[in-house]
Parts: sequence; structure tokens; C-alpha cells
Amino acid sequence: MWDPTLLTLLLLVVYGLALFCVLRILLHYRTAQGAIAWIIALLAFPYLTLPLFFLFGRNRFAGYIKARRSGDEALNQLLSVFSEEDQLTRIPDSADPSPELRVLTRLVGQPFTRGNHCTLLKDGKETFEALFDAMENARHYILLEFYIVRSDKVGQRIKSILKRKLDEGVKVYFTYDDIGSVWLPRNYLKELTQAGARVAAFGDGNVRRRRFQINFRNHRKLLVCDGTVGFVGGINLGDEYLGTLTDHLAWRDTHCRIEGPAVMGLQLAFVEDWYWAANDLPRFNWSLQPCPGSDQEVLVVPTSPADRFDTGTLFFLNCINNARQRIWITSPYFVPDLQVVNALQLAALRGVDVRILIPENPDHKLVRLAAYSYLVQSSKAGIGIYRYQPGFMHQKVVLVDDRYAAVGTANLDNRSMRLNFEIGAVVTDSDFVADVRQMLEADLRQCRPMTPEDYSQRSMAFRLACRAARLLAPVL
Repeated sequence: MWDPTLLTLLLLVVYGLALFCVLRILLHYRTAQGAIAWIIALLAFPYLTLPLFFLFGRNRFAGYIKARRSGDEALNQLLSVFSEEDQLTRIPDSADPSPELRVLTRLVGQPFTRGNHCTLLKDGKETFEALFDAMENARHYILLEFYIVRSDKVGQRIKSILKRKLDEGVKVYFTYDDIGSVWLPRNYLKELTQAGARVAAFGDGNVRRRRFQINFRNHRKLLVCDGTVGFVGGINLGDEYLGTLTDHLAWRDTHCRIEGPAVMGLQLAFVEDWYWAANDLPRFNWSLQPCPGSDQEVLVVPTSPADRFDTGTLFFLNCINNARQRIWITSPYFVPDLQVVNALQLAALRGVDVRILIPENPDHKLVRLAAYSYLVQSSKAGIGIYRYQPGFMHQKVVLVDDRYAAVGTANLDNRSMRLNFEIGAVVTDSDFVADVRQMLEADLRQCRPMTPEDYSQRSMAFRLACRAARLLAPVL
């Protein structure tokens, strides 16, 4: 039998730890909804909740902040490339037709750069062809950072190109998220390492610093070649984005190719992540090189749980609150918090054309159920929610009026806004924005508009399941 004294001691320790966690939550919580849920669970079921809290309850990626600060001097020297007064950098002034862009530059600590050329890549085939071509033409170095890397046809093609470029003397730096790429064979990485590539997982190299922080994920997808050409968007390295897998729905996704000074923003984000993963600051090209014959203005927007602000949330709120004619957002997951829901409602009530494009069949059932729960309050305000029919819509695109568009990695959910490392590019060029609008109009023609009846006329059990799923929004 258990000694009553030991049981009492164990009880005191467990509840003592639970109270300690409650104090941490009260001092550092970022959303009241998430804080209340954790506090109730910790006090009611401490034995079950304590280990979950240590794994999923952290809301700041403290180790990354520490690593970033320890490298401040070197990283700040890199960032100074953007802050110097230069004909290729510009912070929009008071005469700018989109003054909210000044907020974005202050939010991310970078200015818009001029002299860029951006190409919208509307599907996986187009994107991979451009990625392969850029790597084949690299002369000095290749930087890859992807959430998911697979050892399928696309992954093998990437590996083949990288090994060949290494033989030519091109340096390769490759980082991936150890959770997103959990099924990537070790032999794949071993081959690259043996060929001379520098490879680092976002978490594996820092087990001591990252312990109890598995809820944070590096969701970025970017490629930089020689500091002059870069890519960012929603596409990971896998065959599913080609739509050739017979056992998967075709994935609908979007990427963006950038040539010009804005590539420095992608490169800086990579260097910060690499410094965390490998504790190393490699030498790269940091000169601002304009793209001949093009003068597009671009701002790279990296967001992370290591930021001073909830950068992801503030980015979306800024876009929504400043929309005048339209705000169209595509996301595979529609599980917004109350701030974003309210902002969308106010925009619709102002007369803004608010449209949210989501997949008919997401890859997570809880996310699909949670999205239904927003239907009634969305429709009352005039928000249109559209479900993409042909396949799984995975793209992350924002269109604000005809003034600017963003292509990136962030979803419209709590994880992207507060827990993930994300990145995107904001482009103000009218031709690029027109391309985005035409692309989304084509997508909308393949969507089914949702109605309140899709929710209200379903069974009580279904509606309860939707509401329950919505309660899990802070951790979805």
C-alpha cells in the first residue's frame, strides 16, 4: 500500500507545480481564452494537465529570443543593410495612398525595398520548375528552409541538384522543421551532409534549449540563391503539390519568386533561424542589387513567437482594418480569434467585400468542424466564406483592394498567428496585384459559397461538435 505521507507529499508537489504554472500564465498570457482554459484544467486535473502544459503551454519561444540577443551585434549589422538611407529602400511617407504600410515596416523592422521583380507562381508544377531552375543557376550558395521535406520524387530531385551544385563548389545550407519533417529518412540528410551540405533541424541541434517547446514550429518555406533570387509561399517539398498522387486530393497552392533587394529580407530570416539551429553566422552576400528593368516595391514580413508583438495577428488586423473595397483571404484553416472575427465583421459592415476561401475538405477534421461554427455570425455581417471544391486548398494569400497583395506561409488560425515561425511578402505593384486578383477570381469560380443553413440545419450533435472544436481554437 502507498504510504499516506508520500501520497500527501505527492499531492502537494503536483498542486504546487500547478499553482506555479498558473502564476506563469497570469504573468505572461497572450489571450484570455487560452489562459482561462489552461488555469481551469490545471486546477481541476493537474496530474493530466501538467505534462501537457509543459509540452504545449508555452507562449514564447524563449530560447530563440536568447539566441537572437546573443547574436545581436552580428545580426544588427546585417539588418543595418536595410536601415541605411538608400535609393532602394523606402518607408512610405504621409503622402502614400496606403499609409498602413508604414505600420508594417515598423512592425517587422524593415523598410520596403525598390528595384524588385516578383513573379506569381500559381501551382506546384510552376513553382518547382522555378525552384529547380534557380538552384541550377546558383553560383555561390543556396539556402533552403522548409517545414516539410519528403524523400519522394520532388525531394529526390532537390537532393540530386544540391549534390551536383556542391560538386561545383556551391555552398548549401539546409534547415527544416523536425516536427513537420518527422518522416524524412535520416539517410536523405546523411547523403547531403556527406556531400558537403550544412544541414540543421530547427530543434534537433538545440534539445536542451528547446525542451518543452514542441508546440512551436518553423512553418516557413523559403529558398534563397546567391542573395539575388528568393522564393516564399505555401509550398513544401513534396509530390502532393504536383497533384500526381492518386491517393491524395490535388493540392492548390501558391508561391512567389522575388528578384532584387527584397531577397535580403528572406535571407535575414533564414540567418536568424540558422543561428538558432546551428549557432553559426555564415558569410553571405548582403549588397542590395536591383533587378534590371523592374522597380516593384516589396516588404518581407517574418513573424514568430519570439517577436515583441503578436506580429502575425497585427499583420492580419492591419490588412482587414484598412481595406476599403475588398479583403480576400485564402487559408486552409479558418479558426480565427475574436479580434480577427470582429475586424472581419466591421470590414463587411463598412461595405468592404470580405471573402474567405477555405478547402471543402481540410486535412484536419477538428479544423473543418470549427470553421462551421463561424458561419452564422459571419453571414450576419456579410462575410462570404467559400469552400474550394476541386482539391485541398493550401495557399495563403491576402488581397487588399487593388493596392497590395501578400503571399506567404501564415494560415488564418491561432497557430500561425502566435505559435509558428512564418514569413510572407507584401507586394504593391499593380500588375502583380492584378495577377493575384485574377488567380483568386478563378479559384472562386471553383468554390461553393457557404450559407448559415450549412450549420443551422445540421443535427444537434454536429453543431455541438462544431462548437466544441471551436473551443480548441487556441491549440489547433
